[in-house]
Amino acid sequence: MDSNANHNAVAEQMQRVLYEVKRVVVGQDHFLERVLVAMLAQGHLLVEGVPGLAKTLTVKTLARVMRGSFKRVQFTPDLVPADLVGTRIYNQKMGEFNTSLGPVFTHLLLADEINRAPAKVQSALLEVMQEYQVTIAGETHKVPRPFLVMATQNPIETEGTYPLPEAQVDRFMMKVLVGYPSEEEEFVIVQRVTGAAEEVAAVVTTEELAQLQKECRKSYVDPSLIQYAVKLVAATRSPERFGLPELGRYLSFGASPRATINLIEGARALGLLRGRPYVLPEDLTDLVPDVLRHRLVLSYEALAESLTADHIVRRIMDKLPAPDKPLDTHARTEATA
Repeated sequence: MDSNANHNAVAEQMQRVLYEVKRVVVGQDHFLERVLVAMLAQGHLLVEGVPGLAKTLTVKTLARVMRGSFKRVQFTPDLVPADLVGTRIYNQKMGEFNTSLGPVFTHLLLADEINRAPAKVQSALLEVMQEYQVTIAGETHKVPRPFLVMATQNPIETEGTYPLPEAQVDRFMMKVLVGYPSEEEEFVIVQRVTGAAEEVAAVVTTEELAQLQKECRKSYVDPSLIQYAVKLVAATRSPERFGLPELGRYLSFGASPRATINLIEGARALGLLRGRPYVLPEDLTDLVPDVLRHRLVLSYEALAESLTADHIVRRIMDKLPAPDKPLDTHARTEATA
């Protein structure tokens, strides 16, 4: 099978996954697309939305569709790191310590209301999100692959919540904002929830998903697009270098190189979902707000003026236009080389 046929097969398989999920989840097209991008690009998702917007339902349905294991951890102030990663337990009968593995040993982990637990608990996810392993009492244990963390946070309540450590926030590939459904979608939601339960079919195995992720890494990215991603991220650190000196007072810290990597990996996955073995500028620009919004540390001045990270990202994108679309024939040739 040639490279083009491989990429078409990936797109078809992910469309089948999406079709099955949408039999249960109504609307939320942007959110669902980002979940599939994260799965293909081996990234993690931070999701912000009020309760009742099908965030948990989406991940549970996805786990059934891909025949993967699913665990949900409700983050609370009294949670301790061992509740997440596991601990050593003394077995009196055997006279030895046994390792009890925590809920992070799964394919899809839902960290519900992650900002309700203190920083030491949130930081317990640092190693597993980056290195796909957990160290307990000096012993290293690998988590199953593929492995995806989807963390949710509620934007309404701030009482009893803790800010996420910057090191952990940076490990999330994207932060997706989930909004309310339209009236038409809500009508369908009520019909579906109050009617007979929909059964979803398992259309992809975890082994097949791992293979799809490998195919995703083979997608062609034109050097001009990598250069554009580097410029966008650099502009969040030194806006004055790109003709945006007025933004400097609003930014305490810009995005890290991990943002640039995530932009390119995500654009590859999005291009693949759209049926192409190469990336176009719109694949990259579509993802910029989701990849950058949680990585910018705003100054007190920005907060005082009610400026959001999205405002700043939009200003940067207006100033730095995307490069011209690479010639279709050139991109196809490079992708199949």
